[in-house]
Formats: sequence, C-alpha cells, structure tokens
Amino acid sequence: MGILAGFMVPHPPLIIPDVGGGEEKKIQKTIDAYHKAAETIGRLQPDTIVLLSPHQTMYADYFHISPGQGAKGDFGQFGAGQTSMEVFYDTEFVHVLGEAAEAAGLRAGTLGEREKKLDHGTMVPLYFVNQYWTGYRLVRIGLSGFSLSAHYRLGQCIKTAAQTLGRKMVLIASGDLSHKLKEDGPYGYQEEGPVYDVRIMDVMGRGAFGELLEFSEDFCEKAAECGHRSFTILAGAFDKTSLKAERLSYEGPFGVGYGICAYESRNFLEQYEEKERIRLLALQEQEDSYVRLARYTIETFVKTGKLPEMPGGLPEELYHTRAGAFVSLKEDGKLRGCIGTIQAVRGSLAEEIMYNAVSACSEDPRFTPVEDWEVGRLTISVDVLGETEEISSPEELDAARYGVIVTKDAKRGLLLPNLEGVDTVEQQIAIAKQKAGIKAHESVKLERFEVIRHH
Repeated sequence: MGILAGFMVPHPPLIIPDVGGGEEKKIQKTIDAYHKAAETIGRLQPDTIVLLSPHQTMYADYFHISPGQGAKGDFGQFGAGQTSMEVFYDTEFVHVLGEAAEAAGLRAGTLGEREKKLDHGTMVPLYFVNQYWTGYRLVRIGLSGFSLSAHYRLGQCIKTAAQTLGRKMVLIASGDLSHKLKEDGPYGYQEEGPVYDVRIMDVMGRGAFGELLEFSEDFCEKAAECGHRSFTILAGAFDKTSLKAERLSYEGPFGVGYGICAYESRNFLEQYEEKERIRLLALQEQEDSYVRLARYTIETFVKTGKLPEMPGGLPEELYHTRAGAFVSLKEDGKLRGCIGTIQAVRGSLAEEIMYNAVSACSEDPRFTPVEDWEVGRLTISVDVLGETEEISSPEELDAARYGVIVTKDAKRGLLLPNLEGVDTVEQQIAIAKQKAGIKAHESVKLERFEVIRHH
C-alpha cells in the first residue's frame, strides 16, 4: 500500500481539557481541525502511524527511532497525570526503515534512547487520533541537526519502508509554528515570527513541499519554530506522489502559531476518476427528459431487478405517441450496450424507452450486465426513430443523416446514423450486414430512416 495520508499538527498541551482547564476553548478552531484530521485517520484505518516529534530524543548527527515494543506516557508534567496513554511500536517497520536509511546514507536507528516515556509532541496528536482509531502500531521518530535535505531524504525512506512492507501508513508531523508572535507571549516577539507563519501556512496549505527547502536556517531560528524539520520529513514521504492538500486551521492567540494541514495520496487514476465524475455529473444535469427516463429506469432496474413504475411529469408526447427507439450506453467513451426497436411495440414512447433501457443494460449479448457501481459512469443517449422508407441504392444514404436497415431473407440488421467512427455509407452498410450475419458480398434490400437523438 504505502502512505495514505499525512498531517501537519501542533502540540500545545493546553489543548487537552484536563490541562487547559477551559483555556483550550480559545483555540477552538484548532480543536475542530484536529478532530477532522483524526476522523480521516479513523476512516483510513492505517496499520501504522509514523509520528515525527521535535520533543522526542534528538541528536545533531542521528535520527533517533524509538526502540522496543512500546511505551507509555501521561500529562503529569502539565498537571494532568490522570490523562495517559500507551502505544505499541511497529518493530518490523522500524527495522526496515533503519535498513532503508542506511542504504540512503543516513544515520538513523534505535540507539541512544534518553527517555522511554512518550513526549507531549507525540501524545497531543494521539489524544485526538485515539478517539477515532486505535488499531495501529506506532513508529516514533525524533528530528536531528542534519540539513533540511537530509530530513526530506528520511521521509523518502519512510515511504520506501511502507511500500516494502505493504503497510497502510499515515504520517503525522508534530510541530508548532513560530513561538514569537506577540510581545506578551511566553517567548516574546520577533518580526520573523508572523512572517514565518504566513509563509509556512501558504506553502503547506498548497502542498508546495519543494519550497520547504528554501527556508533558511537563520530565518527559521529567528522565527523560533519547532516543526519545520517534521514538516520536511513529511514532504519527503510524499515525494513523487500526487496528493490532495487541505489547509484546515491556523491560530496563534497565545503567541505561538498552531497550524493544521491535511494531505491524502491521490494516484493518477484517482485524479482521472475525480475529473470524470465531475464531467459526468455536469452532463447528467443537462440530460433531457428522454434520457433522464432511461437513466431512472436503469438505476432502478440495476438496484432492484425490476422495471420501475412509469414516473409522472414527463412531456406529453412520451405518454401519447408511439415510435421505435434505441437506448445506447457508453462507459469511458466505449459502447456498453445498445438495444432498440425499429418500430413501436409498446403502448407509448415512454414504455418503449423504459423497456429498451432495461434491455440495453442487461440483455445486450455483446456485454455483461451493467453493475450498480457503473451506472453513474454511463453516458446515455436515446434515439427516436422516424418512419422507414425503402431505397434503391446506397447513393440515397447519408451516414450522418440517415440510419440504415439491411435485409436478406430473414436476416435484418440496423445501424443508427451519425455514429463515431462510421464516416461513410460503405462502412455503415458493412457494419449493418455484419450485425445481421449477412455476408459482405451478398446483395440486400436497403431502407433508411431519420432519428431524433436525445442526450
């Protein structure tokens, strides 16, 4: 599988109600965004969560990955020891990640643990995640004094490990933004502080991850951020991955910036299908009454196996006129079914369309029956046939204007006019013969007809 989603999140302890004691309500937008992110994780149900924390063990020249089977932690240092949690590590992922880092020339592993207990940079995100999903194993990684590009490369190794193991993986980049937004804040004010927050939220909100590497070390230091390296590892994990980026919230009422952004992997097929879904919905909104009747019939039949009752509110001619009609279905631009009647066999044109719609989606011998998941992907057209007239030669045909009927003894074949890829009368007659099982060299009786095509 690989990485399914990633999240940029802050870790203020006061967001935990037992710590905040009501102060957390001042960052309600952040709380709401956290729940939205956690709900997404609950929906995705990842096997593994990789969590990057600046408050995990950190070395200048080494990426520390928490060792062992798991760990516990609580918010006792913030006066809320009753709020605690326990996590279990994905030891196999840790091993494979270490091998991937070594192959990439990065110094990373489980050596040098200083504190086994969970840090608040880990526990704050998991406090929200655990309300929606607990069926994961954790990989907890600290930052380092290496360059931003090295952090990006570690992200690439995380992606490799997830793909190697076939894990469904979510990555959480824990980190606050600038700590110097206000004079009366806990860390004072620095002009780079607000500038950093605006810039980082723009970059992360757009998912423009390459721009993270353009932040200078001096600028980040003056802004007193603590999450930039976490965000850069996240960026590396999404390397060469198409994704959907969403800015969920930003606040800084206490003088520290809290930003939340979400990213979900989207492969090229998903992108195409989303565009196609939007295109098809737009087309469906423009369908006339004839086509809407056919679609309604198909939707109902595919779901229930039964022909629906004739709906009210149709144009009067559908109830009171009789004519032959063809219902044609296409999926991804290719024919998916086409059945019709040359002359009326039902009591009304509406009935003709409904019965032929059912046949087109379930009885065309060239195709398997349409399934429920396909219905929304279908483009449908309805051709209402005019009177047929016998003609003496192909010169009286026009492939764009007239449909053709070919007859040889008991064999009869029909082809509608104005079909994609059928540009000549010769092609039209040849295909009609083929459909009827008539040999190409055999002479046939020719008839023509016009249609009114409904989209």
